[in-house]
Amino acid sequence: MRLMSAVWLVLCILCLPAAAEEKLVRTQGRSFVAPDGQPLHIKGISLGNWLMPEGYMFKFEVAKAPRQIYGAFDRLLGPERAAAFWKQYRDTYIARDDLFFIKSVGFNTVRIPLHWNLFMAPDGTIAGEGWALLDRVLGWAREAGLYAIVDLHAAPGGQTGINHDDGPGYPLMFYVPRDRDLTVKLWRAIAERYRGNPTILGYDLLNEPIAPYHDIATLNPRLEPFFRRVTEAIRAVDPGRIVFLAAGQWSSSFDMFGPPFADNLAYTYHSFWASTKRDSIQRHLNFSERYDVPLFLGETGELTDAWNEGFRTLHERHGIGWSFWTYKNLDSTSTVVSIPRPDGWNEIVAFADGRTDTKPDDALIARATAQYLDGVLLKNANVRWSYLVSLGLKSAP
Repeated sequence: MRLMSAVWLVLCILCLPAAAEEKLVRTQGRSFVAPDGQPLHIKGISLGNWLMPEGYMFKFEVAKAPRQIYGAFDRLLGPERAAAFWKQYRDTYIARDDLFFIKSVGFNTVRIPLHWNLFMAPDGTIAGEGWALLDRVLGWAREAGLYAIVDLHAAPGGQTGINHDDGPGYPLMFYVPRDRDLTVKLWRAIAERYRGNPTILGYDLLNEPIAPYHDIATLNPRLEPFFRRVTEAIRAVDPGRIVFLAAGQWSSSFDMFGPPFADNLAYTYHSFWASTKRDSIQRHLNFSERYDVPLFLGETGELTDAWNEGFRTLHERHGIGWSFWTYKNLDSTSTVVSIPRPDGWNEIVAFADGRTDTKPDDALIARATAQYLDGVLLKNANVRWSYLVSLGLKSAP
């Protein structure tokens, strides 16, 4: 009897990984498949500007990269008040009611852009305030019934070579072994922490790698081998997880990729302001058909409601899921939720961008930043219902 019990226990332990994997979204041919075996048509929205701030979403034109944005707020508020601003910002920009609202209007997925330095110290120690924030938003997503895609938007050293990777203006990650090692270490830590978590649809390894104006002849051949290395590190601890491989040249070209090197891979591209005709995605369709792999439109939008509808329906006709950019933005018509522009914000922008050396008075700064933090709350922001309609989602109640 004891022998039978021991055998049963061993068999149960051996079955645990498989059982966990059965609860995860997987790929099958050119489709995503939900744990219940039904096709999953991804309808997503990115939580941009939350854990990875971008200057244009503050209306800055010069202070674009995160480090420049932080520097601008340090100059405006002083380091201590700036730290308090960013803590409140991260605690409130995305809250529980945002996740439930996102689900209620018809999305089924959120894409969560991350900056590496909220999760890892410069010496490679896995630590930072980002972990608790990511834990929390994933918990809310689970409660709301949403899937999540975790996206590394800014990798150590920079993977794109432009402001939104917060690097030096060149994709140094592909040149510096230490930066690649740190990126692999971070992804393994993410995979270990969220092993088997059914809320996570997949890991988006690098946002928009290798801008087209850098040395693509040298860098493009390095992209797929690096993706293979990261995937192996992830699969060592989270074996059933979908891994998204981003196209090169701002996620526009799969030319550097060959046949899939592992199972459960998906291929993601970004496209803004393109033709709403089939010709704009034909090269991606060819790649998908050639290798029998699923595609995912990871970022799009930032134009008109009419264009949104045309581009969305083009992709849905070809069975391609999407995630629009972005959920929340400042004083914008091209977003789901628009944050009201605070009084005096033009003066804030002028000083932040260095267009004036005259610092706004403290009362204006305090009032404008308080209004901004108040305005990021869903209850105080403006929902763009026509934008949601353009995505085939819920209209105004």
